[in-house]
Amino acid sequence: MATFKVRGLTAQGELQLRLVTAGSRIEAEQSARQGGLMRVLDVQGEGFRLSLASQRSGFDLSLFAHELVALLGAGLSLIETLETLAERQEHAAARAGSVLNDLVRHMQEGQSFSSALKSFPAIFPELFIASIAASEHTGEMVPALQRYLRYHEQLGIIRQKIISASLYPAMLCAVGSAVALFLLCFLVPRFSHVYEGMEDKLPLASRWLMHWGTFASEHWVLIAGLLIALAVALPIMLARPGARAWMGAALQSNRWLGGRIKLMQLSRFYRSLGLLLGGGIPVIKAMHMAQGLLPLRLQAAALSATLEVTQGRSLSDSLHTVALTTPVALRLLRAGERNGQMAEMLEQAAAFHDKEIAHWIDRFARLFEPVLMLVIGLAIGGIVILLYLPIFELAGSLG
Repeated sequence: MATFKVRGLTAQGELQLRLVTAGSRIEAEQSARQGGLMRVLDVQGEGFRLSLASQRSGFDLSLFAHELVALLGAGLSLIETLETLAERQEHAAARAGSVLNDLVRHMQEGQSFSSALKSFPAIFPELFIASIAASEHTGEMVPALQRYLRYHEQLGIIRQKIISASLYPAMLCAVGSAVALFLLCFLVPRFSHVYEGMEDKLPLASRWLMHWGTFASEHWVLIAGLLIALAVALPIMLARPGARAWMGAALQSNRWLGGRIKLMQLSRFYRSLGLLLGGGIPVIKAMHMAQGLLPLRLQAAALSATLEVTQGRSLSDSLHTVALTTPVALRLLRAGERNGQMAEMLEQAAAFHDKEIAHWIDRFARLFEPVLMLVIGLAIGGIVILLYLPIFELAGSLG
């Protein structure tokens, strides 16, 4: 059983997006019709792939695309290129060699390269297959592969920017949490025995801390089990689509982060749409494919814009009506419609917003890191002060 995204119209003409669990696309469509959708417009598998490198499959698609560009650019035919890569991968990576051999076999049976790629949906993303399919009609496979590699490289810049900015705060949180747990679960219980019988002489905050120390010393097995269960359950929960969707919705509703997250999603949408249009794919089909990159909340808006484009409205006005444009993107899209350079204008809009996002990430990191250090320092320092404050007060009373 798999999860499918089903978009369609109800009897009242309302556009809806539903998640349906079924064994196939046909079953998902039938289930959606039984659930009240009068007209099904689109059925997609859950989890649109963006990455060039598939960690689960062990197939490095980025390297594969670079090798195709090099060998095809040197004058080898596509079959010769795939056979060469299959021979090279035969001993290095069994999974990669098997995929390449299967691609060669499918093409020798008369299938096109794009049709052969569709046999491996877990390895080759839909955007990659669409770029190859469009290049088969124009005979420009090498430029199509180069455009796709540039697309992935630009996406990787923002991704690496986010990872770099979050690495230090993540390490700081991990170390700070470990020190706080050590104090609360190891040191505080020992101090609670030292202050036993002196509860009435302790400050209120220290008294609460000593009560916690007594509880921790008596139920350390329960606390250790809870910590282990939390460490195991948290990654499992984050791996679930429902939990990720809830977290994404929570972040998007945040007044400080919501606008920036939407801007990143729109930038990726513009870049993907520009890639598809630049490869010669019609605008309607390109929008159907690119809207899978958006979160569920924005996919319904993108589908509404696609329906308006099919009715003859311009792309810029359709996206503007459903709030999928920014002031800069709207002007660039209208300029692209006037001069016939829509793909270039979409890429320029994405590049403009990527720079804006990168600048915001730098400013946010410079502000967030010292604030985080201050919070962790105050928390750990507060625990230490509450531990030693009764000793200071006792020494003062004796003096």
